[in-house]
Amino acid sequence: MPEKVENKLSASSSNKDKEPETFAVKIDQVTMRYPGLDKNQSVLALSEVSLDIKRGEFISLIGPSGCGKTTLLRLIADLLKPTSGTLTIGGKPATLARQGREYGFVPQAPTLYDWRTVLKNVEMPLEIMGFAKAEREKRAVELLEMVGLGDFQHKYPWQLSGGMQQRVSIARALSFKPAILLMDEPFGALDEMTRERLNGELLNIWRDTKTTIIFVTHSIPEAVFLSTRVVVMSPRPGRISKIVPIDLPYPRVYETRESTRYFELVSEIRHNLREVE
Repeated sequence: MPEKVENKLSASSSNKDKEPETFAVKIDQVTMRYPGLDKNQSVLALSEVSLDIKRGEFISLIGPSGCGKTTLLRLIADLLKPTSGTLTIGGKPATLARQGREYGFVPQAPTLYDWRTVLKNVEMPLEIMGFAKAEREKRAVELLEMVGLGDFQHKYPWQLSGGMQQRVSIARALSFKPAILLMDEPFGALDEMTRERLNGELLNIWRDTKTTIIFVTHSIPEAVFLSTRVVVMSPRPGRISKIVPIDLPYPRVYETRESTRYFELVSEIRHNLREVE
């Protein structure tokens, strides 16, 4: 069983009142058990996970299939309720954060509406929230420009490549200016060249929006290239076995992937994953 890792970032008593301004997410001893037909058939997905994430960080979750990465992401988004433990977003319960629309969620597949134009797809959350038409369109146009799709706003999703569709999905998730962007293997189905290009574009978006990003991936090179820290998880029941700070300088460019330090970090995380198998 991998050694339990504590990643509690302590705050002095004088700074306690400022903690909600410092941390985007605080996860404390969270356990998640999926119920079965009886107690013997329940599945322990996560066990006593603790993790603090500062505002503006780019955190990647990596681990073997079935280790609970997506479960942890869904707990943060308040799409699931933990069996035990506590989870706060900006100092408030996850339920209140969800009700306050502090999350944007980008799934593995873009899930766009084929009968709506690219512009109307990005506008959709704002439409649901009751924003005025002019404001909806203004934000959507700005976001499409930011993700490099300003010339495609009147196209339909079926007219775009997979990578372009995923960029629309990211723009839509950012439309209401969430504090946190949750991304569940958004580039997993793309070819390597498209994936690397979108990695660079995502870092540009992160820089421009200052949004906290929590990113699930199976790709070690992708996690190293993108992240401020990489969280390595053990096989089910998922635990945090290692947290690796990524000390590569920003901006990260093509040459970053050719650097000695990049290869050292990829090797370190690969070694950590082998240790927890």
